[in-house]
Amino acid sequence: MSDNPSGSCLAPEQMKYLTLLAEQYPSEEALCTDIIRLSAQLSLPKGTEHFMSDIHGEYEAFTHIMNNCSGVIREKVRMWMGELTGKEADELCTLIYYPEAVLRHHRQEEEIPEEWIHRQVERMVYLARMLSSKYTRETVRRRMPEDWAFLLDEMMHYQNDESDQTAAEQNENRRRYHEAILNSLIATTGGDGFITALARLIKNLAVDHLHVVGDIYDRGPRADSVMDILMRHHAVDIEWGNHDILWMGAAAGSEVCIAGAIRNCLAYQNTDILERGYGIPLRLLTLFAENAYPGLPVDQAMLHAVTILMFKLEGQVIQRNPDYHMDDRLLLGRIDREKHEITIDGKTWPVRDLPLNTVDPSDPWQMTEEESELLRSLRHAFTHSPRLREQIRFLCQQGSMYLSFNGNLLYHGCVPMNPDGSFVQKNIGGQIRSGKALMDYADQMARRAFFTGDRAALDFMWYLWCGADSPVCGRQIKTFARYFIPDRASWQEPQNAYYALYNDENVCRKILAEFGLAGESCRIINGHTPIRVTHGESPLKAGGKLVVIDGGFCRAYQKTTGIAGYTLIANSHCMRLMSHQPFTNLKDARETGRDIHSQSFEFATYPAQLHVRDTDHGRHLQQRMEDLMTLLDVSRRGLIPLGK
Repeated sequence: MSDNPSGSCLAPEQMKYLTLLAEQYPSEEALCTDIIRLSAQLSLPKGTEHFMSDIHGEYEAFTHIMNNCSGVIREKVRMWMGELTGKEADELCTLIYYPEAVLRHHRQEEEIPEEWIHRQVERMVYLARMLSSKYTRETVRRRMPEDWAFLLDEMMHYQNDESDQTAAEQNENRRRYHEAILNSLIATTGGDGFITALARLIKNLAVDHLHVVGDIYDRGPRADSVMDILMRHHAVDIEWGNHDILWMGAAAGSEVCIAGAIRNCLAYQNTDILERGYGIPLRLLTLFAENAYPGLPVDQAMLHAVTILMFKLEGQVIQRNPDYHMDDRLLLGRIDREKHEITIDGKTWPVRDLPLNTVDPSDPWQMTEEESELLRSLRHAFTHSPRLREQIRFLCQQGSMYLSFNGNLLYHGCVPMNPDGSFVQKNIGGQIRSGKALMDYADQMARRAFFTGDRAALDFMWYLWCGADSPVCGRQIKTFARYFIPDRASWQEPQNAYYALYNDENVCRKILAEFGLAGESCRIINGHTPIRVTHGESPLKAGGKLVVIDGGFCRAYQKTTGIAGYTLIANSHCMRLMSHQPFTNLKDARETGRDIHSQSFEFATYPAQLHVRDTDHGRHLQQRMEDLMTLLDVSRRGLIPLGK
């Protein structure tokens, strides 16, 4: 719309668009005001983006990282409030992280002095005011908890200016006004609610946009509670990981994904998410397992029952979909029950002596009547869990297979590649796809599975979960070998060539170009693969063109990685990695003020500070402003009236 600012010879579709746009503005003054507002907004500094990945249900560590904004809150306190002692800074930070718990603890110990409330509010207001400098007042108001918005707005916009006598008098008037607000607030409410709202505002301003680069689910105990936090966040996107896809498939009704999700919960002993989190009962599974495998302890019998069920369902999916080329996983019927061994790719392996009484040697993929009844019950529980459906719907709406955002390409797993650096061409869905086209197809099928539940899409969710050429997996998963074969040599999982090639800068540039990104500042933000810091591995690949931020949120990985996760921060000046040490627990953090120790590493500094105009959102605003300038021109010449 901006290629013809004079308004002459506008195309019919342009006139139609401008006519509809004119209806939004009752007067020329209103139109000019919006142009001025957009122009000013473009000059603001770019907001701070935070990137996380592979949370894996570690609710407590995730909560703390969200509350301390990856360590940014403490950095700002040190930077802007250097006069505070270390103890005072710790006290202020802990109050911001956990206001309700800190205030409750103080009130249980003794009555909180009013001067303490005054002092903490003043410090928090100052911090919020400094953080708000990147935003319009309209944006700041939107980030305020609604019930306290009026008082927060009043307190936030008190300016201490004593440069001349008039300003000093005005400042004294405002000081008395704010003092009256605070005194009345403490007298009527004690100040707890206001402090809690102020702490929330500070955290909302410290992070403008949150990116979660996959794998919210599995391993850790409460992915459902992580989802609760994400659903309350003011600006978040999610790039699906393989574990998210598994749960999306389960919620959509894929029987094999349901079996896989339950198996993961049993294997990692976190069934609370099923029973307490989503109201999915395991009683029928328990009864079935006890009856089918009486020689095993109940917990082992349950795991064995759902594992056998999963392998049977996998076999059915593979047979329905020959284009998946996954016949190498059809192993359940190849076990020699007399010799207790199996031959895979010409090599014979001893297998564990586990009961196979529910497996028919002539048709190993056929379920028993009891298994079919159990499966129907579990499918109903998954597809009719209101909370699970709500959270997975949010995951679909806010998520995608990949995202291009402010020059960065975000995805969880990989862009499948051949060893020669070419993109894998996958003949799937009746068409050969590779690179971006394969990712787009996977995105469409994931949405189709949840919103329509058709069989082809449900099957494809399982393929995405574990397929060697799946963009969210990219390796040959050896679940069967890990379960049945004790020899760890059989557990090796060959990876797609991508995971070696992503160290090559030219390969990374090729991937970026495939998604329409070019330029020195463009990068790939990747998750999925734990960084073995103790072995000297760096999260920066290909000279910094690719960043892997899965550093080990999951406790199960921390002995291997040596740290408790990376987060990436991109503000208006630079990009930097924050490496975090293991977290103790929320109770310790609330009561002792113990923070996660984080180290910051700046790896990319921008030549000049970035502003809103340099972002994707800024380009939309710029286009909007140019359209409004064209409308202003044609309305002044009487071609299009405003407000009609």
